[in-house]
Amino acid sequence: MSLTFIDTNKLPKSASAGQGEATDVLNAALCGARNVHGSLRWLKSAETFKPDAIAKHQLIYLMDGKGSIRLNDKDYAVEKGAGIYLGPSETATIQAANGASLKLFHLVVPSIPK
Repeated sequence: MSLTFIDTNKLPKSASAGQGEATDVLNAALCGARNVHGSLRWLKSAETFKPDAIAKHQLIYLMDGKGSIRLNDKDYAVEKGAGIYLGPSETATIQAANGASLKLFHLVVPSIPK
């Protein structure tokens, strides 16, 4: 097995209207990952990110900043070190606080067949 080093500072970012900037850091093209996808996302003050409700497991970890997570119609204040797990078909809304920003790590893995 070989080791792959990915300099995330050199990866291109793409902007998504109102959902900040994102870049893939773990996928087939970067390192041969076939069943997992990882990305970094940056949200500026008051920007939101609502991941699609898909048939996969999602983990979103707040690497830096502060904001809120809206889950099941309830808001939770969050900051660096917080995270949220979303099961298949679940979603949440993550928002950077006014005057703050967020850096998120978003990991997506498939459901394991029973």
